[in-house]
Amino acid sequence: MKHAKWLSALTLAAAFGLAASTANAASIIDEWANVKAPSPPTPKTVTVNTTDTALLMLDFLHSNCNPEHGKRCMASLPVVKKLLDEARAHHMFVVYSAYGKNTEKNIWAQVAPQGGEPFVVAFLDKFIGTNLEKTLKDKGIKTVITVGSAANGAVFGTASEAAQRGFSVIVPIDGISSDNLYAEQSAVWNMANAPVISSKITLTTVDRIKF
Repeated sequence: MKHAKWLSALTLAAAFGLAASTANAASIIDEWANVKAPSPPTPKTVTVNTTDTALLMLDFLHSNCNPEHGKRCMASLPVVKKLLDEARAHHMFVVYSAYGKNTEKNIWAQVAPQGGEPFVVAFLDKFIGTNLEKTLKDKGIKTVITVGSAANGAVFGTASEAAQRGFSVIVPIDGISSDNLYAEQSAVWNMANAPVISSKITLTTVDRIKF
């Protein structure tokens, strides 16, 4: 009996010791301070088939692309406009987006829709609650080129969803932006490395896209 009591007490003490040790152990997030940013992926040169490729122009709006809290988005506009002009010159299908209560009128004039180009309204993932997939498939689109503001929001959300829905995705990384540099970098890293989607996403730059 005494032996049983002694063994029980020893077991209880060990359990308390383990609990205390676990409580004092470092959390896995404590190692985040040691993270070193990986080298950015090397952009690839891509040649697009303009008959089955669409350009998605995501959220180039006055509300989130402005000198106050959208400076990097504004800095990307000339590059994006170059891509847009090339796409239109090759008669590519172009689709626009916004979020909230924004309309086509809230898109910056230099990259605004023309001639009835389609427009959808959603937040991070432009497929959710919209007819974007139907619009693309009705046009025979198999590949989308995704540019926009909120690299870790609308761009990542829509590009990753497009990949999961079976589209090939091209992302010119100089045409996506966030005023948080880590947000840009992490979005690009995830598109290059995340399970499932990375095999469907090609990272490039505007001047590496050939028509």
